[in-house]
Amino acid sequence: MGASLFAIALGGALGALSRYGIGQWVMQAWPKAFPLATFAVNLIGCLIIGILYGLWSSRPEFSPMLRQGLFVGFLGAFTTFSTFSLDALRLMENGEGLMALAYILLSVCVCLLATWAGLSLVR
Repeated sequence: MGASLFAIALGGALGALSRYGIGQWVMQAWPKAFPLATFAVNLIGCLIIGILYGLWSSRPEFSPMLRQGLFVGFLGAFTTFSTFSLDALRLMENGEGLMALAYILLSVCVCLLATWAGLSLVR
């Protein structure tokens, strides 16, 4: 348990620093109104989680601790959108298309509403 927590913490620190670094670089290189930094991080995170999920699916001998460090730690701090995307994809792969659509729509719409509600509470 202690080694897994260390792997998650280390991955989380590296993911957060990577997100910050990429965000700063994108904002300096392309300062526009469109949130390109967040979009870039989400896109990169989704590509990475797809690659890693594919690797782990075909190579189960890979270390579970490394998986936790990368999936939960690094990608969890880098972007939670990648996990959301993988969850939706897994539902689709399992033939749960309607459930996937509901998950996507509810996640986006309800989370936007929750963000608005939280902001409204403090304004």
